[in-house]
Amino acid sequence: MRAVPTWIDKVHDRDKVEQCIYDLAFKPDGSQLIVAAGNRVLVYDTSDGTLIQPLKGHKDIVYCVAYAKDGKRFASGSADKSIVIWTSKLEGILKYTHNDSIQCVAYNPVTHQLASCSSGDFGLWSPEQKSVSKHKVSSKITCCGWTNDGQYLALGMMNGVVSIRNKNGEEKVKIERPGGSSSPIWSIAWNPSKDDHNDILAVADWGQRLSFYQLSGKQIGKDRALNYDPCCVSYFSKGEYIVMGGSDRQASLYTKDGVRLGTVGEQSSWVWTCRVKPDSNYVVLGCQDGTIAFYQLIFSTVHGLYKDRYAYRDSMTDVIVQHLITEQKVRIKCRELVKKIAIYRNRLAIQLPEKILIYELYSDDLSDMHYRVKEKICRRFECNLLVVCSQHIILCQEKRLQCLSFNSVKEREWLMESLIRYIKVIGGPPGREGLLVGLKNGAILKIFVDNPFAITLLKQSTSVRCLDMSASRNKLAVVDEHSTCLVYDIRTKELLFQEPNANSVAWNTQCEDMLCFSGSGYLNIKASNFPVHQQKLQGFVVGYNGSKIFCLHVYSMSAVEVPQSAPMYQYLERKMFREAYQIACLGVTENDWRDLAMEALEGLDFDTAKKAFVRVRDLRYLELISNIEDRKKRGESNNELFLADVFAYQGKFHEAAKLYKRAGCDSRALTMYTDLRMFDFAKDFLGSADPKDTKMLITKQADWARNINEPRAAAEMYLSAGEHLKAIDIIGDHGWVDMLIDIARKLDKAEREPLAKCAGHFKRLKHHGYAAEIYSKMGDLRSLVQLHVEACHWDEAFELVEKHPQFKNDVYVPYAQWLAENDRFEEAQKAFHKAGWQDEAVKVLEQLTHNAVVESRFNDAAYYYWMLSMQCLDIARDNENKKDDMLKMFHRFQHLAELYHVYHSIQRYTDEPFSSHLPETLFNISRFLLHNLTKEVPLGISKVNTLYTLAKQSKALGAFKLARHTYEKLQGLRVPARFQESIELGSLTVRSKPFHDNEDLVPMCYRCSTNNPLLNNQGNVCINCRQPFIFSASSYEVLPLVEFYLEKGITDEEAVSLIDLEVPRTERRAARWQEMNSSESQSLRLDDSVDDPEEDPFMAKLSFEQGGSEFVPVVVSRAVLRSMSRRDVLIKRWPKPLSWQYYRSLLPDVSITMCPSCFQMFHSEDYELLVLQHNSCPYCRRPIDEPN
Repeated sequence: MRAVPTWIDKVHDRDKVEQCIYDLAFKPDGSQLIVAAGNRVLVYDTSDGTLIQPLKGHKDIVYCVAYAKDGKRFASGSADKSIVIWTSKLEGILKYTHNDSIQCVAYNPVTHQLASCSSGDFGLWSPEQKSVSKHKVSSKITCCGWTNDGQYLALGMMNGVVSIRNKNGEEKVKIERPGGSSSPIWSIAWNPSKDDHNDILAVADWGQRLSFYQLSGKQIGKDRALNYDPCCVSYFSKGEYIVMGGSDRQASLYTKDGVRLGTVGEQSSWVWTCRVKPDSNYVVLGCQDGTIAFYQLIFSTVHGLYKDRYAYRDSMTDVIVQHLITEQKVRIKCRELVKKIAIYRNRLAIQLPEKILIYELYSDDLSDMHYRVKEKICRRFECNLLVVCSQHIILCQEKRLQCLSFNSVKEREWLMESLIRYIKVIGGPPGREGLLVGLKNGAILKIFVDNPFAITLLKQSTSVRCLDMSASRNKLAVVDEHSTCLVYDIRTKELLFQEPNANSVAWNTQCEDMLCFSGSGYLNIKASNFPVHQQKLQGFVVGYNGSKIFCLHVYSMSAVEVPQSAPMYQYLERKMFREAYQIACLGVTENDWRDLAMEALEGLDFDTAKKAFVRVRDLRYLELISNIEDRKKRGESNNELFLADVFAYQGKFHEAAKLYKRAGCDSRALTMYTDLRMFDFAKDFLGSADPKDTKMLITKQADWARNINEPRAAAEMYLSAGEHLKAIDIIGDHGWVDMLIDIARKLDKAEREPLAKCAGHFKRLKHHGYAAEIYSKMGDLRSLVQLHVEACHWDEAFELVEKHPQFKNDVYVPYAQWLAENDRFEEAQKAFHKAGWQDEAVKVLEQLTHNAVVESRFNDAAYYYWMLSMQCLDIARDNENKKDDMLKMFHRFQHLAELYHVYHSIQRYTDEPFSSHLPETLFNISRFLLHNLTKEVPLGISKVNTLYTLAKQSKALGAFKLARHTYEKLQGLRVPARFQESIELGSLTVRSKPFHDNEDLVPMCYRCSTNNPLLNNQGNVCINCRQPFIFSASSYEVLPLVEFYLEKGITDEEAVSLIDLEVPRTERRAARWQEMNSSESQSLRLDDSVDDPEEDPFMAKLSFEQGGSEFVPVVVSRAVLRSMSRRDVLIKRWPKPLSWQYYRSLLPDVSITMCPSCFQMFHSEDYELLVLQHNSCPYCRRPIDEPN
């Protein structure tokens, strides 16, 4: 650090008496300096020290001045007890007074409030206030200062106290110095740095100490002894340094922590005041003898560089080591002035005023940035240059070089014949490193640390400014005092070349032939003997590693990424592909790599080209190179052919074609053109060649036209090339029917494949007439039949079948399927029958049934199952082998039909908002269904829905016991969320009802007159006599019918004729009532007298003794049959192989109707109503007008 005087002035009054300078203040923009000198306030221009104007407003000595932060006004305070406020135009605008002389003034940096302090009080004034608020103090105030945020004012006092007040003048913190009134506070200053989170106050007292405090009053660090009485403390604008002056007649520069760095300006009297010009390195001093001295501080760069590590001084006392590649930084705090820095490999040497510190890296890791102290050499050294090696430090003082070990032992000394201008370590084994030394007289020497003799490398006539040696130690680059860069061959001492305008030079550490030098704002890169490549760059080049150039500009070091494109292209121009590749490896752009790869490929240097294409990851070209290398291995050596392939890949097709022709490979040129769809060029290339080639060309052109979506052109080309199949495909795909029929009619009938394709397309395009025409032309009858079947042209198909019966199955089976799909089942069945496909008929129906169940169309499902059962019956009648299986299926399907018929009502009740069924009907239906669901539950039928319906209807009809039982069963099932609440509520409310069922609901067996429970374990049979109940197919009430069977030997026809012989009888009905009640069942007798059982022989059969759990059917003889009335008997006349079923009505007054096709029983009035509604039987859907 040097202090250069800019201007000096001495202030006298008129009588030539020196006027003491008590205070100074800069205008915030730094353009003016306000000086308190004698009774006047002087205003100077800071640029050259001219006095702008003296201001007269005080009658006594002016002690203090201060400028507002906004630059609009400044204030002066005097021994005449007054404060004058001046504008920036140097006009006095206001004056106010205190009771004592004014000691100091300070403007608030935020609110521009002025604090003025006298010996006994201090006042706070702001322009918007009329009066000045004053506050008494116990001691004389010597100095004051506001915090950066303007919230607090610090007052330094004569009694050694610092008082910190808020904006209203109230004391918040009191700092008492240990010396008390024997060490008065003479100057204080707040650090203006915005980086620190705490406000830091510097306090200088006449106990000759400098201390630092936080706003809270807590001291930071220890007191710093000064050895003089300080009169003024002033911070630099950013708070990094402090300037202090006093009784030692000089101003000194300190760090912000109070470490002394050096002298600013020595004077001949006390320095009363010093100030730093805002945002600059200028310092002004004011002295006892009236001297005003204006200095510029120049901070020199102290730094060192080794490869990619750069160490430099920061804030005068710290060293920052920066890794130029990774941009990592590490700070080493020395807490003393850093004078010199040297760095080499893992060593770092720092020279401080009284010692040299040697640091080393913790590890050998290239990116490690942790340094630790290895040695301390506690001696004071004077040197111009410092160099560190692995085990030594080298001190350079003018002509002398000294080599010291880390233990401070001087091992060697060299004395040069001229001043040393440049020194650099150029590596070597530890303890034997080599130094490159340049002298003022132009000599360049090489010195080894362990050798007392210097080796002269060469001598030039001009003084050396900068040196560097190439990586292989063969070349030396020198910059001389005339800014010329000279490059020598070390072995021959020959000057290889020289370049002007250089201030520093560096060889590339990774490439022998490249160096760079800087000068005149340009960076110059030179490769081999090629011309220099220039680009703009400010600063000095200090290193060149690969593609990174390390450049020092002012104080900052930066790594500039420089693409090595220019030298690479210089090598490429001379076809030096290997050298160009080496340069590219240092760092070039992706385009440069591609250019190198292409050039090398065209130069047939496949090795270099391959490496370059690998860099840009170009698989196409790598594949080409691999292909060429394989061909070379197989003995191919025609370079023209290789080059032709390269040109073809690069898009230089005509050059490639010429080379192919020259190499005698015309076919490859033709393939290339056709692959590229350059058919015109291909035709030109062919000229009048072989017609076979021309045909192939047309075909390829057609392929291309097809690919680029020009189908009509492609089709025409295919036709002209005789490729009928491809043409037909295109025409067919686009549906051009006219073109297609033209082709088909022109084709010969022997050309079956194209004709079949045409027919296929017509079929797809629904032009069945054309398709039929073609099949007829081909004589393909099977395809013709299939065509009619697919188009559902049944009449034409049947016509064909008449002429050609062998196609019977091909027509009738699809016809039947079509009918079945169109719900024409009876016709479908006939068609299947015609084709002899009985099973198929069943399958179609089964599928329809399954669909109806899945879609919850249970009514349809019941109907389809009934149809299925009847079909099974037909098959059983016609096919003796399948009879047993089909009868089983018949019974199963009949059972399912009944279940789905019943469940239809329940599903409608649970899923639809309104139900047309009476509660009694739903009650009966759900009981009937539950009795049938004991073994298995068919698909689609929900037990939950059935139980839910039963529970609701039981509760409604008063069957509370049943309702309870049903709700309990529901608790054990997975219930849908929509029923959950209803079921839970129902099961709660039913508990409030009586625990029995309504007697009216209990079903009675008409055979044995037993009352049956509402839910019966046995199913739909009587618990006593096991007689199955017969139900009405609409209301599901038990009908008063009993099934009876014929004795052996009686045929159905005979039985019917016997019943028809109606024998008249008297009082039959009354007698029957008596007979029925005479059975040994748990029923009341209405009449004690027992009539002759022969009165009604059937009744006698009913009262057959039940002796166990087996069901004993009612079997009747011819006599009983003869006694029956035709009106009382219902017969289910099943077709063969089933037997007929006979039923006797026990209540002839109850009118019962039976459907003649499905044999379901109904109450007559119910049946009539349902038939009116549906116009058919509700069960089997037989239309009413259809004959039996």
